[in-house]
Amino acid sequence: MHKDKIRQALIELLYRNSYGVVISNIVISGAAVYVLRNAVSGSWLAGWVGALYLLIILRVLASRRFFSRPRDSRSIMRWAWLAAAFTWASGLLWGTLGWVGFLPDAPIVLSFTVIVLTGLVCGTVPSLSAFPPALIGSILVTVLPIAVRCILTDSDISGAFLFLLASLVAINFYYCRITYRMLRETVSLRLENESLVGHLQEERDRAQAADRAKTRFLAAASHDLRQPIHALSLLVSTLAILGQRGNVASGDARDLATRAKSAVSNLGGLLNALLDISRLDAGIVTIANETVSLRDLFRDLRDEFAAEANQRGLDWRIVNSDLLIDSDPMMLRRILNNLLSNAFRYTKAGGVLLGCRRRGNSVEIQVLDTGSGIPADQQTMVFEEFMQLQNPARDRTQGLGLGLAIVRRTAELLQHPLRLVSVPGRGSMFSITVPRARSVGSPLQSGRPSPAVGITAGIILVEDEKEVADAMVRLLTLEGHRIYAGRSAEEVLRVHSEALVAGSAPVDLIVADYRLQHGATGLDAIQTLCDHIGRRVPAIIVTGDTSPSRLKEVSASRARILHKPITGEELREAIHAALEDFEPEPRG
Repeated sequence: MHKDKIRQALIELLYRNSYGVVISNIVISGAAVYVLRNAVSGSWLAGWVGALYLLIILRVLASRRFFSRPRDSRSIMRWAWLAAAFTWASGLLWGTLGWVGFLPDAPIVLSFTVIVLTGLVCGTVPSLSAFPPALIGSILVTVLPIAVRCILTDSDISGAFLFLLASLVAINFYYCRITYRMLRETVSLRLENESLVGHLQEERDRAQAADRAKTRFLAAASHDLRQPIHALSLLVSTLAILGQRGNVASGDARDLATRAKSAVSNLGGLLNALLDISRLDAGIVTIANETVSLRDLFRDLRDEFAAEANQRGLDWRIVNSDLLIDSDPMMLRRILNNLLSNAFRYTKAGGVLLGCRRRGNSVEIQVLDTGSGIPADQQTMVFEEFMQLQNPARDRTQGLGLGLAIVRRTAELLQHPLRLVSVPGRGSMFSITVPRARSVGSPLQSGRPSPAVGITAGIILVEDEKEVADAMVRLLTLEGHRIYAGRSAEEVLRVHSEALVAGSAPVDLIVADYRLQHGATGLDAIQTLCDHIGRRVPAIIVTGDTSPSRLKEVSASRARILHKPITGEELREAIHAALEDFEPEPRG
């Protein structure tokens, strides 16, 4: 491809130079007519000039046509040989002038002829080196007639002139080769610079777009994070006032607790959505493809959204299918869940339809709604973070604006093409195309097993925030675990050593916050503690950091990760999963 661009640029240079050649031909031909008017017959001169001017006109027309028409790698060579043919014809005309003008008995005419031909031959190097066949042919047909005349003419200067002519041709061929290489290198550098400039412009545009997206992302995230925290703060203040007045009525306590739990749930939902995006960006999400039954998947989705459809008064229809597909069932279900939630949220009347169509060896799963639709110029924007076209006031009841961003990233990870077709005022169709299962086997059932109950363990807790540490110790102690807690690995080691003096102090699990005092991390603490224990112990990292680089670092450590804020149920499930999945080393 790069060679084709270089060739095309060289041929374009050849045609640009043709205008200079045309001008020189017009000027020099006028001088030639004046000098040769008494030495050559007028009719010959008139015919020669007519042929030369006709060729000039044809060259100009060809050049104009060349620059006005599109060109490709195949047609460019036809244009190159056409230009070469013009230069050969022009060289032949000037060569005939050398034939008739080689008159040793007329020194002025001979000198003029020699000077003109020498200048024309040397002038071909800068003007025709872009296409060497044009230059070589032009020089040969220009000097060949006068060379033959030198051989046939019995004159003292013929031999010397023939030698100089041969030398001139050899020198010009040499410089043609050098000039052609220089032109190729120059054109190649120019094309590389243009490509580099274009790439830099694309990177600049991408960086500017990312900066704008980041600004919008932070503004929207800040708003959505502050709202539930603001509500929670007011609820806590209300509870404090009621407590100061005396015993809090059970009804008021339940109401405040319910509202506080809702605010925390909203906050957790936003943080979990942000975490999902960070995980997808970090590339730590593992794909587990299985054979999935569309009938079972559609049935579960139908039951899940039946209540919402009934509440909104919408027609909710499923077109069942017996097809089996090959995909990650959890990720695919999440994609469809987000698409359906989006369809129900923005459909005020009519209904929502879930179905599929065969596309060769693939299946296109479609979600159709009769909502307000999305304008064509905004259909790409809806897949960006916090982008809600119909929710400028950031009404939380209409979602967070992260669902379609997660859908896009997950679909890209699964390599399932995502498509959107929408007509404003009539509705939208979101679809994802998945491959059909290659073998017709029983679809695997996916799902997370229920955590075991009644498991107790010796747990080391490393947490430098006193309030958080006290709350976790109280919660885990109530669960029946034995806890060794401290603000650093060194402090925990002292606590554990004291417990060993008192008796048995088994360690089955380490739970550590990621950011600890003095620049230490939870991963450092886990390594120090494992070295002290003398064996590898399952570990859980608790963090509020959702950066992709941090997620990759923790994932590489093989430790489980929990993101703040966490609930008691989430902590319990993570502890049970870590203990069940880990194969402990035999104790000595």
